[in-house]
Amino acid sequence: MMRKLLLAPVLLAALSLGGCIKFGAEPPPSLLKLEADATMPTGQTVSSATARSVTIAVPSVPQELAVTRVPVRSSDTAVAYLKDAQWVEAPNRMFARVLGDTISVRTGRVVLDMRQSLSNPGARLGGELRQFGIDADSNAAVVVYEATLVRDRPAGADGVRPTMTFEKRRFEARVPLAQLTPAEAGAALNQAANRVAGEVADWVGR
Repeated sequence: MMRKLLLAPVLLAALSLGGCIKFGAEPPPSLLKLEADATMPTGQTVSSATARSVTIAVPSVPQELAVTRVPVRSSDTAVAYLKDAQWVEAPNRMFARVLGDTISVRTGRVVLDMRQSLSNPGARLGGELRQFGIDADSNAAVVVYEATLVRDRPAGADGVRPTMTFEKRRFEARVPLAQLTPAEAGAALNQAANRVAGEVADWVGR
């Protein structure tokens, strides 16, 4: 009986603290996502029997982008993260989808991911998303994508395919911010991502 009485104050103290203890950070009021400006119309079909294909790999990222937060660079060696700004998923995966939608609409190619491309990858687009955040000095959203492209040259008159060609190109877009808020940052980064995707699509479709 004495043991139960001694335990009672401890249990009451734990219960009184229950409303104060929180495990993990609270999610922000809303999450950010990317949307492609160019999307394929509903019901439209493209086929590799009549159109060339391109395989798009999810870009690799440096450690600062291996999270769902929005980095803010105050110098070449200092990075912080914008308060209450969080993506619904990893930015490089969303960016890969924006690339796919934009390339499909602008070039008419069949866009494949790495798993779908085992039999006929067509052209292959990969690379690294070097920057995807805010530059505090210029108060602008910055997207920098270093792309590599293996072109699928058609066979010549003798039926022999020429040697594959590798190309590499750096794409960059900057969009000014009116104010540094999660909503403004998300909209500006979405605009910059679409601008880069459009330039990549023109390059791939050349």
